[in-house]
Amino acid sequence: MTPARMDRVEAAIRAALAFKDAFNSQDGAAMLGLLSEDCIVEGFAPAPDGAVYRGKGAIAGYYEDLFARFPDAQLKVEDVFGFCKRCIMHWKLEWGENRLRGVDIVRVEGKVICEVLSYAKSEEARS
Repeated sequence: MTPARMDRVEAAIRAALAFKDAFNSQDGAAMLGLLSEDCIVEGFAPAPDGAVYRGKGAIAGYYEDLFARFPDAQLKVEDVFGFCKRCIMHWKLEWGENRLRGVDIVRVEGKVICEVLSYAKSEEARS
């Protein structure tokens, strides 16, 4: 792997982990500072496709609502790895006695996040 490609991989991982840290601090301004103006966040709910939030304003509203409903939410990274401009972050979201496990696929351009696609395990997925 070339040094330039390694820099892109590392930038994607660093951005995703910084976003996770801002999430755990419920620091909306820090989270938005890591996003491109035209960022897209695709949530894991509602099933089956999740809601899509486009642009910092919509994304800010999504996270404000999430933090209001789950003020003690904490995202714990179980594994993270990168390739090119993307990284995969395997996580566990905990709030109170509850938890949810999932994966985010994060795409970074330059040093800012431009797309987050979230997928999660749920009771509804049981067969």
